[in-house]
Amino acid sequence: MKKNHFKARLEITGINPFVFLSEKILNEIFEKSGKNKSPIRVKGSVNDKEFRQNLMKYLGEWRLYINLKMLKNSPKRIGEILDIWIEYDNAVIKNIIHPDLEKAINENNVALKNFENLIPSRKNELIKYINNLKSETAINKNIEKIIRHLKGETDFFGKKIT
Repeated sequence: MKKNHFKARLEITGINPFVFLSEKILNEIFEKSGKNKSPIRVKGSVNDKEFRQNLMKYLGEWRLYINLKMLKNSPKRIGEILDIWIEYDNAVIKNIIHPDLEKAINENNVALKNFENLIPSRKNELIKYINNLKSETAINKNIEKIIRHLKGETDFFGKKIT
């Protein structure tokens, strides 16, 4: 049996299914991550399905939220006992910019300058947004929207260029 392997009852707060972790497992994750404030990146498996996720503290308690990618129909499975393995995830996460977004940014000097001046988290937010789109139509439409935003013509998600 793997270290940090346990069974837990699936619970829910609001619309978010989650499980609690034992103090022992939490302390090991805190020690390995070097922090005890959320979010803490973790990896593992739920019912043998692998996941990468953030461990979060909410209302003073640490929770591993169980989303639909981790467990099919998770909101409908409240009360079910899950088989879980978890550990700190020390992998460096780097979002690779979509080639069409990179090309569009590089073709416009104002967009390029403004993109380069964004704080890293804002850059990653834009990159992740495009990377999570499925259709070419959606990707192209939103790349155009990002370029207009970077040129200062529009807001993007209610955020102005700063």
